Amino acid sequence: MAMILAELTIFPTSEGVSVSRYVKEAVKALEETGLKCESGAMSTTIEAPDLKSIFDAVERAHEAIVKMGAKRIHIDLHVDHRLDKDATIESKLKAIGKGKNE
Repeated sequence: MAMILAELTIFPTSEGVSVSRYVKEAVKALEETGLKCESGAMSTTIEAPDLKSIFDAVERAHEAIVKMGAKRIHIDLHVDHRLDKDATIESKLKAIGKGKNE
């Protein structure tokens, strides 16, 4: 099955300089979707079968931060929908020599 990859950065801009507790809740909400997610220092990569799943996951992360009382939220979303061949988080990492078997 072809997958769509997305890179998400989400954080409140209204809650001071340390926002890790908000990001932690957003990542938890993403992981609860059941989609494959890999968090890094600056963003989370999401692997999903369709755009709706990605947008639903972003909405859940957003809602988690809203529930914490944030007044302003910044979202960056980059989507890579490759139609000519299957692409996964693992295949992209292997392509640059960073895969599990490299």
